[in-house]
Amino acid sequence: MYFTHADSVWTAHPSLHALTMVIDNVRGMESDPERLKKLTPKVEERLASGTESEMPAIASWRDAFSKMGLKPTQYRCASEALLRRYRKDRSMPSFHPLVDYLNFASMASAIPIAAFDCEKISEGITVRHADGTETYETFQGDIENPLPNEVVFADPENHAHSRRWTFRQSARSVVSAQTDRVLIVAEAHHDAAPQDLDALEHELKSGLTEAGVHITGALRISTVERRLEF
Repeated sequence: MYFTHADSVWTAHPSLHALTMVIDNVRGMESDPERLKKLTPKVEERLASGTESEMPAIASWRDAFSKMGLKPTQYRCASEALLRRYRKDRSMPSFHPLVDYLNFASMASAIPIAAFDCEKISEGITVRHADGTETYETFQGDIENPLPNEVVFADPENHAHSRRWTFRQSARSVVSAQTDRVLIVAEAHHDAAPQDLDALEHELKSGLTEAGVHITGALRISTVERRLEF
């Protein structure tokens, strides 16, 4: 399998950096409130630094959405949506031990993190501009077609595993209780992206290893190295 970005995405977004990771034994990961409590002070520090729009990692995603012709206040990257939700009542619903942990890691770093069930992906994922024929499965069970030129996570069978890049993931490849192998993708555009992704990589490797998850592959993607094979 593989993960990569199309040349057109690099052309439109040359400041892009990404952290990719493949993990196994996800079914062995159990809920642990202490794991989330360790990240909570970092989330609070992030919220105290200002509004979401003032955070460099999120401001750069707003710029990326504007380049795609999207209103940043209507379509928000996943990390901004999580922070806004958490800011309201300082709580998050529980979905899955891995997803819960990644949500807190995302809020702490202000960087959107996606997690895909590898068994639900055909061959691999390319982040590319849609042609409008891709199929996207909503969490309500509906099928949508992304708009032409919308950035999607697509596999060779034309499944769109996300819409509007980091706005919303597809129900098709969401992590569930049956998931055992996962592709993790964190992407950023801001000036400090390399350093912030370094810190995020350290956090994920430490937290996931402590949780009993096996990290079987990892790659920092940039203009120098653009493709993860796993």
